[in-house]
Amino acid sequence: MLYGPAAGMVGYDPKADGRNISSFEVAVAGSVSGLVTRVMISPLDVIKIRFQLQIERLSRSDPAAKYHGILQAGRQILQEEGPTAFWKGHVPAQLLSMGYGAVQFLSFELLTELVHKATTYDARDFSVHFVCGGLSASAATLAVHPVDVLRTRFAAQGEPKVYKTLRDAVVTMYRTEGPLVFYKGLNPTLIAIFPYAGFQFSFYSALKHMHKWVLPAEGRRNENLRNLLCGSGAGVLSKTLTYPLDLFKKRLQVGGFERARVTFGQVRSYRGLLDCAQQVMQEEGPTGLFKGLSPSLLKAALSTGFVFFWYELFCSFFHPMKKADS
Repeated sequence: MLYGPAAGMVGYDPKADGRNISSFEVAVAGSVSGLVTRVMISPLDVIKIRFQLQIERLSRSDPAAKYHGILQAGRQILQEEGPTAFWKGHVPAQLLSMGYGAVQFLSFELLTELVHKATTYDARDFSVHFVCGGLSASAATLAVHPVDVLRTRFAAQGEPKVYKTLRDAVVTMYRTEGPLVFYKGLNPTLIAIFPYAGFQFSFYSALKHMHKWVLPAEGRRNENLRNLLCGSGAGVLSKTLTYPLDLFKKRLQVGGFERARVTFGQVRSYRGLLDCAQQVMQEEGPTGLFKGLSPSLLKAALSTGFVFFWYELFCSFFHPMKKADS
């Protein structure tokens, strides 16, 4: 299989000239890139989730607001819960990142290859990357969504903790809320993830082509930096375009978890995606749809940039090994 990473791009590349890596290596590269990136961006993810779940305005002028800025939230979490709070839910988050990365990148490679072989479309087109990126992310989401719900619950709880361990969380949630609790927020997640991931892959490819057009003389000299910057740009653009759906997802995922949220301010219950959107608009206004956008964009820039950076780096690591073995 002529997968693109060996040739310096994500997705199937018919011009790779035999510089291929196996499906297993693609999965490993995606998994490890997710693992390394998760360790780096976990603090921003915790702050983002706290912002998204806060009903009160993210403003100093609101005396009831617990958090109103990234630095202030960071200091307050550190004072009240200690440094380990920034890695709350880190075990499920790591399982999420590793599983998601493996399924997403492997699915993307297979789908772009299928498009090339079964249709007349160019596997490197913006639209192909958008559709294949969305479908691959949807497949990854279905595979790891229960872990995402667990991660959100851990990141959302304050002190004293409702869930002591991962096993305690699984058992308690299953007993008190039933098996469907692990798929709370799935509808907005799938609705949001398709365009978000689709834009990630297509913007990443487009930005790399733009970079090559603007700076043709750079060649492969600064390839890793280019991958990082193009990934960051793709992350920011994608997150901005799909952010409200991410907020709805987080609000729905903590439904039934209100007792752990009382120390953070007001809590709300939602009957579904449309009810959540309606309540947010009525009570918090249009700006409520973008609560937590700042840390989210910072996180998206770092996470998407580093995911593509590490993925392509690990794939290029596998390629020389294959050449040495041949």
